[in-house]
Amino acid sequence: MTEANTHIGFKIESKSDFEILFNTHYSNLCAYANNFLKDVDASEEVVQEILFKLWTNKETIIITTSIQSYLFRAVRNASLNVIKHIDIREDYKVHNEYEMQNEHSTEDEMIVSELDLKIREAIDQLPMERKKVFLLSRYDGLKYKEIAEKLNISVSTVENQMVKALKFLRAELKDYLPWLILFFSDFFKNG
Repeated sequence: MTEANTHIGFKIESKSDFEILFNTHYSNLCAYANNFLKDVDASEEVVQEILFKLWTNKETIIITTSIQSYLFRAVRNASLNVIKHIDIREDYKVHNEYEMQNEHSTEDEMIVSELDLKIREAIDQLPMERKKVFLLSRYDGLKYKEIAEKLNISVSTVENQMVKALKFLRAELKDYLPWLILFFSDFFKNG
């Protein structure tokens, strides 16, 4: 590596030329890359890749500007490419997460809708008095004593009707029990 080679028309001619280049510029190039990337490991990787390409293509690369300008420009461009790829990856990740959430919420809405229909069909199969007791408890939120007063029956009759209603509904909806637990956690709890 001649004096002229350190400025204009630079070409790596030997291993010692490369070692001098590496030792002279490596730490400054890493610091420069880190200004962009804010990540020491990523910065070193960028610089190492540039220097590796320079070494492996030494036969064909002739640098027509100063070597320092060439290397700093190469580090800047490579760092900006890394940032661009990180941004694209992040955008893609955010987009995928959004799509997955929408997909899951649509699936959840469909499951809830289907479960609601199955629950209503099962409730419609209850005897009339049991159905009234169940609806007043689970849909109107009345306590057993309030139901007893409203229907003019005893609290023990309300309890008995609820036990039978829940037993019937659990049996009728057993295939849907995991989803019922997820979406309607208080639906099957006792009184």
